[in-house]
Amino acid sequence: MAVSEICLRENGARLLVHPDYRDDVSGDWFDPEYWGDRARPVSSGGRGGAWFITAGSHQVVLREYLRGGLIAKISRKAYVFTGETAVRSFAEFRLLNQLVGMELPVPRPVAAWYRKTSRLRYQAALIIEKLERTTPLAELITSLDDGAWQLLGGTIRRFHDAGVRHADLNCFNVLVRDGEFFLIDFDKGRIMDGNASERWKAANLERFARSLRKVAGEAAQARVWEPFMHGYHGSQST
Repeated sequence: MAVSEICLRENGARLLVHPDYRDDVSGDWFDPEYWGDRARPVSSGGRGGAWFITAGSHQVVLREYLRGGLIAKISRKAYVFTGETAVRSFAEFRLLNQLVGMELPVPRPVAAWYRKTSRLRYQAALIIEKLERTTPLAELITSLDDGAWQLLGGTIRRFHDAGVRHADLNCFNVLVRDGEFFLIDFDKGRIMDGNASERWKAANLERFARSLRKVAGEAAQARVWEPFMHGYHGSQST
């Protein structure tokens, strides 16, 4: 079996690096200031803390893990450390590697990083390959035709059939390029046990519908939902 990750220690931090990047990545890659004008903030969706980066011949995205809600007023970057396998960046790196191996449309992981800031706290970040020439679905909701929405429904069904639960399926985490759709941001995502109730799939779809309503309005969501669900059910295996 091919090696899918390399574990490194550097200046008190731990890194996972994809073998294709073993000669390039260092801990400095996770510091946006290190890149200077080669780092450009990502402005669409999310809580901030993400940058498009030109790393030599590579185009990548650096994302820090940031808290939202009231707890962010106390600590925006610190998470409770319960063991390395539960570190957010490492878990997402490994999940993306699995999904790439399953030939699902996701970005390839480049490297994951974390550093403990105390015995029970850590900060983390992830670098993925940039999906070039893509546009967030949020910017295209009213311009895509029914055929595109059917294709998107079929794409989501592929993930669901593989047992993949995206923890935050919204229209900023779907990218579009020339009739193809990609999912990004698999923080807290997982591959569900085959014996799990399938209610998670309905909850996933409802979360996506709420996002469409929030961004484009109820009328727009209602218009696109029928072709989307037609594509979702039409891709069902027989």
